Amino acid sequence: MDVSAPPTPLRRVCVFCGASPGLRPIYAEAARALGQAIAARGLGLVYGGGHVGLMGIVADAALAAGAPVTGVIPEALLRREVGHGALTDLRVVATMHERKAMMADLAGGFIVLPGGFGTLEEAAEILTWSQLGIHRKGLVFLDIDGFWSPLIHMFDHMGGEGFLRPHVRELAVVAETPEAALDALAGFAAPPTESWLTPAQT
Repeated sequence: MDVSAPPTPLRRVCVFCGASPGLRPIYAEAARALGQAIAARGLGLVYGGGHVGLMGIVADAALAAGAPVTGVIPEALLRREVGHGALTDLRVVATMHERKAMMADLAGGFIVLPGGFGTLEEAAEILTWSQLGIHRKGLVFLDIDGFWSPLIHMFDHMGGEGFLRPHVRELAVVAETPEAALDALAGFAAPPTESWLTPAQT
């Protein structure tokens, strides 16, 4: 029986990405293109609130193209990640847990650019919440030049070893371009799943 949360309209896209630009220009180019693509579709951007690395690049591109941009950043990271001072809305929270919960609440879907541990952890939590039926929002890994391919292979391995059921494995969507990622979010339909927890229990 499907007792999951109802679908959420795609009005704002949350982007998880690194506070570093990475070593290759292709990552910055993808972040810039994603920000522009979000604006071109009349959507808003939600992200981690920083002004450095891919975070700053995607935010600046979205702002320059006319999209409303909401940043969510913990007080402790405000200086380290150089909180963006020109956003439509910058929300300062007390903890990382509050940051992730607020970003998830504000967005109708998620796109994952290249990043490190923090980016991976954010994506994994969203996928886990989907698996548990807490929300019905799509998440797409933007696989720039194969960046996420080893992780996607790991997901397949988890499924092959019996740790991810096929419908759960399908929650991790992959796209190679910003346009394809946004198309995937717009067309995402969560598989039926039993809700184990409510948002208040996370």
